[in-house]
Amino acid sequence: MAVANVSVADAIAHLRGLKGVAEAFELGPEIKELLRKIEGGIKATMDIEVKNTGLEECLKRRHVLCIIKDRTFRPPPEPTIYLAADKDTILGQEILEKDKCNFEGLDNLVYLSEDFVVFTDRKAESKEYFLMPSVSFPELENLCGLKSVVSCSPSALGDLAIRTAHGLEDNPKLASVLIGFDLEGE
Repeated sequence: MAVANVSVADAIAHLRGLKGVAEAFELGPEIKELLRKIEGGIKATMDIEVKNTGLEECLKRRHVLCIIKDRTFRPPPEPTIYLAADKDTILGQEILEKDKCNFEGLDNLVYLSEDFVVFTDRKAESKEYFLMPSVSFPELENLCGLKSVVSCSPSALGDLAIRTAHGLEDNPKLASVLIGFDLEGE
């Protein structure tokens, strides 16, 4: 017996059932365009540019869902931010809890925080920038009928824009994650 492909509504229902997800919904075209504008002009401290290539990848998909999650939602499967330069030379990166043992004892690291390191043996020839890549989203990748699944985190301003557009409170204990995908046959 063939398994039927899931719909966007099925994917949203699936997300709402995940531990740590407070809300899930599809983004409309207006908020997608607003996110493009917001994310295109983000700067970090010391005027360092932020390139949210993960958001760009999500917005290339036909459907973009948003979850509002709390701290009980699982950690990301891959790092969500890097310090990069030149042709994506990685100068520093987020260290996930599951990967911390791989960085213990290395003498070419400076910890900027408990979960972010800079590699002291790598140098930039041009201006540095923060890179926010697309990240896998295993909970939707194996659903029948979904393809090209990617996820990303919007900036704090993007997160606030999403919440405002959907009438949600600006609660610092919650964060948004975007998940983009295409449906087979579309």
